[in-house]
Amino acid sequence: MLVALATLGGFVLLVTPEPSVVRAATMAAMAMLGVLLGRTGAGAAALGGAVVVLLVLDPWLATTYGFALSALATAALLLLAGPLAEGLERWMPRAVALGVAVPLAAQIACGPILVLLSPQVSAYGVVANMIATPAAPAATVLGMLACVLQGVPLLAEGIAGLAWVPSAWIAQTALLFARLPAAAVPWWGGFLGCLALALVGAALVAVLLRPTRVRARVRRAALVVLAVVTGVSAGTSALAGVAGPLTAPRDWSIAMCDIGQGDAVLLRSEGATMLVDTGPDPALLDACLTRLGIGRLDVLVLTHFDLDHVGGVDAAAGRADTVLHGPLGEDGEEWLERAGKARRTDASVGMSGSLGAARWRVLWPRRDSRAFPEGNDASVVLAIAGGAIPRTLLLGDLGASSQAALRGSGALAGRFDVVKVAHHGSADQDPELYRMARPALALIGVGADNDYGHPAAGILAELRSLGTTTARTDEDGLVLIGRSAHGAPWVWRERPATQKVAG
Repeated sequence: MLVALATLGGFVLLVTPEPSVVRAATMAAMAMLGVLLGRTGAGAAALGGAVVVLLVLDPWLATTYGFALSALATAALLLLAGPLAEGLERWMPRAVALGVAVPLAAQIACGPILVLLSPQVSAYGVVANMIATPAAPAATVLGMLACVLQGVPLLAEGIAGLAWVPSAWIAQTALLFARLPAAAVPWWGGFLGCLALALVGAALVAVLLRPTRVRARVRRAALVVLAVVTGVSAGTSALAGVAGPLTAPRDWSIAMCDIGQGDAVLLRSEGATMLVDTGPDPALLDACLTRLGIGRLDVLVLTHFDLDHVGGVDAAAGRADTVLHGPLGEDGEEWLERAGKARRTDASVGMSGSLGAARWRVLWPRRDSRAFPEGNDASVVLAIAGGAIPRTLLLGDLGASSQAALRGSGALAGRFDVVKVAHHGSADQDPELYRMARPALALIGVGADNDYGHPAAGILAELRSLGTTTARTDEDGLVLIGRSAHGAPWVWRERPATQKVAG
């Protein structure tokens, strides 16, 4: 028993004393102590004793997700897996029922805590765990032996090579299921999301247990709860996937994605698509691209390398053929690496190209500028027009001084139908530039929870004085723009979903 305890302590040190590891080790130690004293007990007693001892020694463990998840998962395996397996035996062989019941019980118990970390539910978690679980013991034992035998390099490397096989099996299982459609079903976050998922888990248990364990009235209520949740979840997943493009007009030429505090603007002409900036969050950008049915990008423009403009670049990785970018600065190269193997071009004044039937021009920044070497004031500014795309000006994050310099350069000739307002509508604006552009429609990419005061009252008042229609993602959600029959731009707003002619 002493040798076993010493081995257990060494294992804890080897894998590091994380809360879940400490919980498992303490539970094992209590079980061994019971055997030594001749007082063996149920696993639930060992778990309860371990939890009490650890929380007495360190009450702060109660606030760690690792400890809570570990204790809940173990309790589910001890108390819930058996009854679930009995219930599942009505529809499948016992061996299969046990294989399903173990990961299902753990997911039911841990799900309410997991939504506090990330507001989503794994759609394939039970199946993935069933496939990965057989490899876990082999990976654990072989991996431990490889570590212990480091003094014999040849033997240790051989065992490590063997440990790679089950480890790779587990990793590839996770990657495969994570990439499947609707792998994560959106769920409510916070305490209400936790309670809601706990209710759904309880309903699922009531349905799966043998009828003799649950009253008929409770079972009927549980079936109603599951039916409602299944319908809502299926609809939400469909809207985030294949049905997404059906929920918005198809004939848009400009789209401003609702990605929080940041910019992500899509321009489309005759099947060719350009994305200007990616916003701060890959998941939000990916959801927008999926909803609009965008699988490939002809051009990706990274106006500058602030997080709110490039943080979502992982969602565009592998989609883009060409990347136009502003001055690199300190971390620009790192962000470009995450954009994939697309052809890179350092954008500067005078550069131009085609996007379907439209033509785009770079109006800013000036190459090797000493006044505005990088950052907001060196943002790539684009003008684009042609085909279904109205005459559009995208101002990046330019401040008042760089806007004045752009205005003085003579590049802004004539009126623009659409202007993407600089820097999320900050107070640092040059009103004369907007008076020169005289846009029919102004787009503002801004998050509802920003603490910068964006958009500022001054720029909103200036746009109103020009008779400009304003669309902003914090109030309107996804914004789509196209051309009406008589050539004026129309606007579709997600919240509320209305369409009207601008200007």
